[in-house]
Amino acid sequence: MKQGYPAKVLITGGREIGGVRSFAEGLAAGFTALGIEVEIVSPLRVFTRWRELGDPRVLKILSTGAVFWAPLARRAICMAHGVPQANSQGWRTLVAIVASFKLANLCSGVRLVCVSHYTAASLLALYNIRTDAVVHNAVKPLYLEPNAGPHAERRYVTYVGRLTVAKNLHRIVPAVRDLLDENPGLRMCIIGVGEQQAELEAMIGGDARFEFKGAPDDRAVRDWLRRTRIFVSGNVAEGFGITYLEALTQGCIVAMPASGGGLEISPENIGRSVQLFPLSLGRSEILATLRRAIDEQPRPVDTAPFTAVAAVEAFLAVDAGRAAGKTFLREART
Repeated sequence: MKQGYPAKVLITGGREIGGVRSFAEGLAAGFTALGIEVEIVSPLRVFTRWRELGDPRVLKILSTGAVFWAPLARRAICMAHGVPQANSQGWRTLVAIVASFKLANLCSGVRLVCVSHYTAASLLALYNIRTDAVVHNAVKPLYLEPNAGPHAERRYVTYVGRLTVAKNLHRIVPAVRDLLDENPGLRMCIIGVGEQQAELEAMIGGDARFEFKGAPDDRAVRDWLRRTRIFVSGNVAEGFGITYLEALTQGCIVAMPASGGGLEISPENIGRSVQLFPLSLGRSEILATLRRAIDEQPRPVDTAPFTAVAAVEAFLAVDAGRAAGKTFLREART
């Protein structure tokens, strides 16, 4: 093992569909590639790992509720995956998340890392929470494999993620229906589960052109993306948007709001492979964006900054700064 590397890494994961789970799995692949033992654990089970929490040889990367264990952890990095939202998470959850980040700021030797500069800037402006580093989410190696098979016809508008009000899928669906009316043969694929599913199904009203796919594995998601022409999402406060990156790697045109961390993924492709919804998210405005998107051709996206190994090296740099007793990214803490 290279000197200074942890003997093991514990990463807290998330739900079966969502950015936190994707983050954990992508990062785990990077540590494995470097020969470092890694394990993904549930945030609710961290308390059972007392020995490893206190072991300085084990690096802990803590997300969501697991951040509250930071005071008891030696050698820990806490993750901010986005900006707390009262309208979708509720005030109690918002207060709990903010409190956990504040706790990370107060703990000596604990670093707080954000998934995007948007998240870091928002946490500082809204809650005076300091960030020690920004490390973009890694895309899983599966999505970087070449498409060697026969190329399927791209006839889908696709959404991947949790079915929650924050994603604004209920505002996108009516405009997608208009687009399908204009383009016979085009369909919509909705991948994910969540509390808004019943509302969305009622809104769609049995229209067979809309397909709900539940929560398939990554290989199935990748295959759907390879059949997708336009990938859509409507979260105006998206912390990063790993699904945007996954869609771009599969040759999709991404239609997303003109805000959030997703703007940092491929700024050179904004207006081309990345089309932006106005923040008003009006039906006619969304439709206009989708019409532009359907006429675009996909362009290559630079994935080098988002590989699993690149993300792991960034986390190891943050860890090395902690181990040396240095302030990492001092300018971000002033």
